[in-house]
Amino acid sequence: MAEVALHAEHLQKRFGGLVAVSDVSIEVHVGEIHAVIGPNGAGKSTLINLLSGELFVSAGRISLGDTDVTTFAPDRRARAGLGRAYQKTTLFSKFSVQENVRLAAQAHSSAPLRMFGSIQADVECHRRTSEAIDRVGLTGRSQVIADRLSHGEQRQLEIAMVLATDPRIVLLDEPLAGMGQSEARAIIALIASLKADRAVLLVEHDMDAVFELADRLTVMQDGTVVATGLPQEVRAHPLVRSAYLGVHGDDT
Repeated sequence: MAEVALHAEHLQKRFGGLVAVSDVSIEVHVGEIHAVIGPNGAGKSTLINLLSGELFVSAGRISLGDTDVTTFAPDRRARAGLGRAYQKTTLFSKFSVQENVRLAAQAHSSAPLRMFGSIQADVECHRRTSEAIDRVGLTGRSQVIADRLSHGEQRQLEIAMVLATDPRIVLLDEPLAGMGQSEARAIIALIASLKADRAVLLVEHDMDAVFELADRLTVMQDGTVVATGLPQEVRAHPLVRSAYLGVHGDDT
C-alpha cells in the first residue's frame, strides 16, 4: 500500500450561515496525482485553503503522514512536508530565478534568519536550490530576473520554489491557467514527473489535462464530494456525466 501523504476527514468550513465545504474526506498517496474537479463555486479553492492552512476548519481533521496538522498555520504545515503553488504566481519579481529558489530553500531551513550559518548548511541550501531549478528545466535561465520570464517559465519557477522546501505533498491550484498550448504541455510533463517521489493534489479546469495526469479523481459540487475514484470510474458516474462532463443517457 502506497504511503499516505495527506489524509483529511469530515472537513467542514462555515462562513457565518454559509457552508462552503461539508463533510469532505480525501486521501492522497505518495506516487500519485489526485485531482479535484468541479464547477465554479464547488468548494475546490476552499478545500485547498483548508489543507494548506490558509483557512482553519470549522470541523474535521487533517494529517500529513502521521502528524495531525489541523491547527497548524501554513508555515508549520510547510515544515511538516506540505508545499503549495498558488493560482496566481507569488514570486519576488525583481530577483533572479536562482535568488527566488534560494530564498525558498532558506525559509525551509532550521535557522532561516541566521546570518552566519555553518558551511554545511549553506552547501545543503545550495544543493536544494540547484536541484529544484534543474528539476523544472530552468538551469539555463537561473540568472534571469523573474519578471522577464514567460508566463509558463514563471509557473516553472514557482514549482521550483515549492520543490526547494522538500515537500512530501505538493498542492497545485490551476497551474495551467492562462497558458498557451506549448507552455501547457511543458507544465503537464513537469507535473507528471513530480509524483515519482512525492504526492500531488491538483485542482484544474482543463479536463483533457486532468484525465491525462490524474491517478485518482474527486469531484465536488456545492461544497460536497459527489464522486471519487479512478478516472474511468469517475467518468462513468451518472451524476458526473450529466452535471459536469455534459454527457447524457447512453452518449459516449
